[in-house]
Amino acid sequence: MEVELKALEEKINQFVQVCHDLRADNHYLRQQLATSLNENKQLSVKIDNAKKRLEALLKHIPEHEK
Repeated sequence: MEVELKALEEKINQFVQVCHDLRADNHYLRQQLATSLNENKQLSVKIDNAKKRLEALLKHIPEHEK
């Protein structure tokens, strides 16, 4: 009986450690996702600004040069 209890205790300890590791991984991944989403938003703004500048430049090109 003592052996079975020790084995069960070890399995519980391993389970707790896995849960702890998964929680830490989840936290890290959530931070990475937030960073990536923020970078994506910033890049979208830059692309939109570049598109607007390009469209404005194209309006200044005479028709026969297009």
